[in-house]
Amino acid sequence: MNLNINEIKKIIPHRKPFLFLDSLDIIERGKSGIGHIFFKEDEFFFEGHFPNNPIVPGVIIVEALAQAAGVVSGYEFIKEDRKVLFMSISSVKFRKPVKPNQALSLHVSKLNQVKNVYKYSGIAKRGDESVTEAVYTAMII
Repeated sequence: MNLNINEIKKIIPHRKPFLFLDSLDIIERGKSGIGHIFFKEDEFFFEGHFPNNPIVPGVIIVEALAQAAGVVSGYEFIKEDRKVLFMSISSVKFRKPVKPNQALSLHVSKLNQVKNVYKYSGIAKRGDESVTEAVYTAMII
């Protein structure tokens, strides 16, 4: 199932300039999905990160992974008006820089769940190449 930007906005509260998803494919309902984002050359953070050598800040990529997981989890609760809140990052690895005018696919999978706390694994890829990997938790309230 493919969700467009308007459907994503019904699930998570983020908005531009801090919404880092263009679309998302639900692979397995409530468990996994692949988000998509294209970083345009005029993104707000490129001006200072870094002048004459712009790269997407790693924290933005981690936030994009968290938002993708939020949509995968939140899709299950859309009619209940519940929210997904990012709680913690237990590990992250930045493997390759991401430049302006590059697209990422954000592969997220639920690892486990204890009550209303969900643990996710996320891998951001540029084509087949992994650029960022993270393990993080979120809470459904």
